[in-house]
Amino acid sequence: MKINEFIINSDNTILDALERLDRVAQKVLFTTEEGRLQAAITDGDIRRWILKKGNLDAPVRCAANYSPKYLINSSKKEALDYMKAHSIEALPILDENRKIKKIITWTEKEFFESHKELEIPVVIMAGGLGKRLYPYTNILPKPLIPVGELPIAEHIMNQFHKFGCEEFYMIVNHKRNMIKAYFSETKRDYKIFFIEEDEPLGTGGGLSLLKGKVTSSFILTNCDILIEEDFAKIYKLHKEKEHLITMVCSLKNFSVPYGVIEIDENGNIASMREKPQLSFFANTGCYIVEPGIIEELGENMPIGFPDIIERNRKQGKKVGIYPVGENAWMDMGQFDELERMSNRLEKGYFQG
Repeated sequence: MKINEFIINSDNTILDALERLDRVAQKVLFTTEEGRLQAAITDGDIRRWILKKGNLDAPVRCAANYSPKYLINSSKKEALDYMKAHSIEALPILDENRKIKKIITWTEKEFFESHKELEIPVVIMAGGLGKRLYPYTNILPKPLIPVGELPIAEHIMNQFHKFGCEEFYMIVNHKRNMIKAYFSETKRDYKIFFIEEDEPLGTGGGLSLLKGKVTSSFILTNCDILIEEDFAKIYKLHKEKEHLITMVCSLKNFSVPYGVIEIDENGNIASMREKPQLSFFANTGCYIVEPGIIEELGENMPIGFPDIIERNRKQGKKVGIYPVGENAWMDMGQFDELERMSNRLEKGYFQG
C-alpha cells in the first residue's frame, strides 16, 4: 500500500479516521507535520474515545497518540519482531529526518501466527428458518448457503479457528440433518458438537441446551455474519471490563435523503437541517458471553438474546460493547450482501 493511504490530517474528524481505517483495511493511521511523523491514531484509540462517549466529530488530534512507536532504517524482520513484541498492527520506518520511508504491516499468515491465542468455545446459533434468504433456504438451511466456495458456517468456524478456537457448538433445528451430514463428510482441525433444538427457542433460549457442556467464557454468533476484527482484542477488553456480556457493535452512517425540520412547542420551525447524516451503533449479532448466562436460563423457554441482555442490564450487571467499523461487519442475511461478502473473501479476509 502507498504511504499516503496511511496519512490523515490532524484536523480531520475521528469519524473521518474511522471511515479511512475501514477503507484501507488497516488498524492505524498517521499524522505528519512537514512530512515528519507526528502522531498515530489506531482503531484502539478510536474505540477508547467512543467508549468514553467522545464526539465522533472531534478532530483526530483529540484521540491521537503523539508518542507513536517507529523504527529508523530497520529491516522488515526487525520491524515484525518489534510489532509482535509491542502488539502493533503497522509500524512506520523513518529516515534520519523522521520522514516515513515505508510502513510495515502484517500479511494474513503473519497476522494469525502472531494472534493465535484465543482458546474459548464458539457457539453458533444455526437453528433458524432463514426467512430473509427465502427462497434459497427452501432448499438449503441458512448455515449451508454458499459464500464463494464454502458455506457461511464453515467460513465462520475457519475464521475463529485461525485465532485459536478449537471447539464449536452448533445449535441446530431447521434441516438439521443436512447440516450434520455436511460437516461429518470431512475431518477438520477443530471439533464440532451439534446441539439439537426440538422446538424453536429463539436466539437465546437454545443456550439452555448447553448446560454442563460450556463452562467458560464463550463467543456467541449468528450463523449469517462475518466480522473482520481481532477477536483476541475483543476478548481482552471483555475480561478487562469484567463484562457479563460484550456485544460487538458496528458503526453505521445513514444519510437522511430529505431536509429535516424540528419544531418548538408552538408549532414554529425551531431548526432546519438539509439531508443530515446520522451515526449510530448496530448490534452485529456477535458477543462474548460469560457461562453464568447459560445457567440462569430456564429449560425449553423461548427467548431472544437481546432480551437476555436487556434483563441483565436492568439488573445492574455489566453489559458493554466493542465498537467496530462499518465495513468490518458483513451480514449475509441481506441478499445484496451475499455478493459483497463473496468478493471480500476472494480478496483476502484480513488485509495485510
